[in-house]
Amino acid sequence: MRIIEITREPVELYKILKFEGLVATGGEAKLLIGDGQVSVNGEVETRKGRKMHNGDVIEFRAETHQLQLV
Repeated sequence: MRIIEITREPVELYKILKFEGLVATGGEAKLLIGDGQVSVNGEVETRKGRKMHNGDVIEFRAETHQLQLV
C-alpha cells in the first residue's frame, strides 16, 4: 500500500488521481471515475468530486493508496 500525503482535507478524488500522476489529466480522472474504475474504502465510487479525507483508501489499476494528512 502506498501512502499519499495530503496537506488539507477534504480533497476531491479526481484531483488526487491527477496530482499523484496516476492519470495524465483531470479529464481522464473524471472519465475513469465515472466509468466505475476507482474504488474508495472498498466500494466502487462514481462521484468525481467525492470529498476525500485522512485515512481513506483508494484502489485504482490494481494498486492501493491510503491518504495521510500531514
